[in-house]
Amino acid sequence: MTAVTRQEVLGLYRKIFRIAKKWQSASGQAEETTAEREYIRKEAKTLFRKNKDLTDPELIKQCIEECEARIEIGLHYNIPYPRPIHLPPMGLTQKQGRTFRHQEKLRKISKPIYLKSHDEIS
Repeated sequence: MTAVTRQEVLGLYRKIFRIAKKWQSASGQAEETTAEREYIRKEAKTLFRKNKDLTDPELIKQCIEECEARIEIGLHYNIPYPRPIHLPPMGLTQKQGRTFRHQEKLRKISKPIYLKSHDEIS
C-alpha cells in the first residue's frame, strides 16, 4: 500500500468515526441513535480489519469506492444500514444447468458496489 493510499484509507476510517460520533437516527429516539452509532462503529472496525492485509491496488481501490459509496448513501438517506436491492427471485429456473448459472452470474454482477462486502460479513 502506498503512502497516499494509506493516508486515504486512514482518512476514511477517521471520517466514519466522526460521522458515528455525530450520528442522529431518523426517528430521533435515543435508543435507536445509540444502536445505529454502535452499528456504524462495529461495521467499520469489522470491514477495515478484514481488509487490512490487502495488497492488490485494484482491490484496495474497490474497497475505498465501496466505503465512500456507503458513507454517501448513509448520509443521504439517514440510515446507516446498507440499502437492500431488489432482484428477481430465482424460483422460475431449475436449480441446475446453464440457465441457473447464467441467472446467478447476472445477480452477482448486478449487485451495487456498496453491498459487495455486506454479504461476506453477515
